[in-house]
Amino acid sequence: MSEPRMITVRPEPGDYAWTFGGAAPYARITPGTVLDVFTEDCFGGRVRSEKDLVSQVCEFPYLNPQTGPFYVEGAEPGDTVAVHFVSIEPARDWAASTTVPLFGALTSTSTTASLQAPLPETVWIWQLDRARRTATFQAKDSDLRLALPMDPMHGTVGVAPAHLEVRSALAPDAHGGNMDTPEMRAGVTCYLGVNVEGALLSLGDGHARQGEGETCGVAVECAMNTVIIVELLKGVSTPWPRLESDTHLISTGSARPLEDAFRISQLDLVQWLVRDYGFSELDAYQFLTQAVESPVANVCDTNYTCIAKIRKEWLPDRETHRGLHARLRDVAATLPKPGVPSI
Repeated sequence: MSEPRMITVRPEPGDYAWTFGGAAPYARITPGTVLDVFTEDCFGGRVRSEKDLVSQVCEFPYLNPQTGPFYVEGAEPGDTVAVHFVSIEPARDWAASTTVPLFGALTSTSTTASLQAPLPETVWIWQLDRARRTATFQAKDSDLRLALPMDPMHGTVGVAPAHLEVRSALAPDAHGGNMDTPEMRAGVTCYLGVNVEGALLSLGDGHARQGEGETCGVAVECAMNTVIIVELLKGVSTPWPRLESDTHLISTGSARPLEDAFRISQLDLVQWLVRDYGFSELDAYQFLTQAVESPVANVCDTNYTCIAKIRKEWLPDRETHRGLHARLRDVAATLPKPGVPSI
């Protein structure tokens, strides 16, 4: 097997995309390419202290900058792009989180209107110890100082939507986008259905960690240095973003209300088992009802995202997605450290 092509991508401030669809390709890549990419945090790096309020230092809708899009040679509608996350590492020793007026799961919002006053805009700066792998919370209203383990992930990865749509990088849907699931961590392969020629893959929104649900709407937001392998599955359709780890198959669903996001993720996992694991539809429905895990990804975005996951050890020994996850994991284990010429 020939050594995969490796490209380092360090965007300039004007290079980021703010939407899925509607943005010209940042670069063209061939399947099998390894990308060593820098992604800026969701605030564009502008929230650096507790005095930097989002409403003052950021300009809506220019939030959630994406690195990309990358035109994948040979990708056509009906295919699937696979993104294997080799490593996801914070690029700085700090991260930011905040409350945002009229945003989040436990406050009035523009779509859940009430007489309740908006929450105050407050910023927390989390200190990251990249050697010890911790993220430290400093309380605003007491001397509490608590360290949590880092669990780096990408809140956003996706391709251009179908039907000529252009979607904000703040929105999750069938194209991927801002799903905000902690499952999107190193060692995982994400499968995305191709809607347009070249797929137009982008990623961003790094989180040093995030609880399930992203309750206040903002995780421990940080810039990332991330290494991914991008592959192409010809003739394999993926209606909703799917993830595969060494231990689980994982389906996603994004919609409002929350129960519709739940239904989409559960149905997609049922259909996955029917397609690749020999179940009938009703048998898959019964089996998953007793075996599925259903964490919530986010309950704050323009669409909510739910997860349905099943342990692979409980399934028949069958191949899914042509065994690509295992092959990409093996390639990842052989990769040299990043440091190749930039584009």
